[in-house]
Amino acid sequence: MTPLAIVIPLLVAFVVSFLATPGVSRIARALEVIDRPNERKVSRRENIPLLGGLAVALGFFVGIAIAVSFFTEGDPYRGHLEGLLLGGLLILSVGAFDDRYTLGPKTKLAVQVLAAAIAVYYGFEIRHLTDPVTRTAWLMPSWLMTIVTMVWIVGITNALNLLDGLDGLCTGVAAIIGATLTIICWQASQALGVAVGVSFVGALLGFLPHNFSPARIFLGDTGALFIGYVLSLLAIEGYRQGSVLTFIVPLLALAVPIMDVGLSVLRRLRRHSAVMQADRSHIHHRLLESEGSHRAAVLSLYFLTACFCVIALSFTRLQGYVAIGFLAAVLALTFRLLRNLGFFAESPATTSPEPQGSAGSERR
Repeated sequence: MTPLAIVIPLLVAFVVSFLATPGVSRIARALEVIDRPNERKVSRRENIPLLGGLAVALGFFVGIAIAVSFFTEGDPYRGHLEGLLLGGLLILSVGAFDDRYTLGPKTKLAVQVLAAAIAVYYGFEIRHLTDPVTRTAWLMPSWLMTIVTMVWIVGITNALNLLDGLDGLCTGVAAIIGATLTIICWQASQALGVAVGVSFVGALLGFLPHNFSPARIFLGDTGALFIGYVLSLLAIEGYRQGSVLTFIVPLLALAVPIMDVGLSVLRRLRRHSAVMQADRSHIHHRLLESEGSHRAAVLSLYFLTACFCVIALSFTRLQGYVAIGFLAAVLALTFRLLRNLGFFAESPATTSPEPQGSAGSERR
């Protein structure tokens, strides 16, 4: 893998995404696919266009078209690329339709399950779990691991969607995670994962200048769902080298969106409310309250994500009880952070249920 094979797809994806975003913004305005603030959204600005995910996807597709010529010659897993593209296009379509017309959560979930099934059909599958101490691989029944894989894909897809609540938050966090997973794929000599990763990160970085606070365009469900879908498959590509990596690595890299989803579910169960009911108690809402600044909250989550990603990369080298001890320290520090943010002592002011809005990203 030469430096040019990494730099060229990344730069092409960046330029295409950056230049395409203003055009996508004009199309979104012409089609009236715009954000409409309500009581559960952070943003109060009117008429900000959605569909930003189309620019990200365009940059990604062009970048990967170039990247595959460098990386996947003779790769036995090249069929994975078709699965990613087909599933990704399906996710993009349902996201764009939802941004324009608003779909119910059950309909979107059904499409996400179908996209996950497409990925599994084309070879994306978690086939075993690995003991982080002895590095022993535990083979599981095929039907069970198929279910686990589909739950992973759908879960991460929605986790990134829930994280899309502040200007530039989902885009920047996804770029940091994507870069980490790309390094993991490179360490594992997983060519397709590197090709996907560099194109994906380039496309996200090209969109970020338009999306960072104050954003001129939002990802919408089009982008947030697509980003989550690609990250879920990129994590599986790195994990597939089971003799080198344990599944704790992608879990750590994706810790921030996973924690946000887990805490949301627990919070709503404690309140005896519907799991899919919207509220304003996500991690980014709490940070916004504590930091008092939109940009400061976003940068804090960038830093938190980067910390988890550095830890994830270190776990590719740690072995035995050292890894277990390090993981225990990480969990203890994470618990302390969540406690400081008030997640274990909810206040009525921040956690009262709010009306069910459209089942899109937090911003929507």
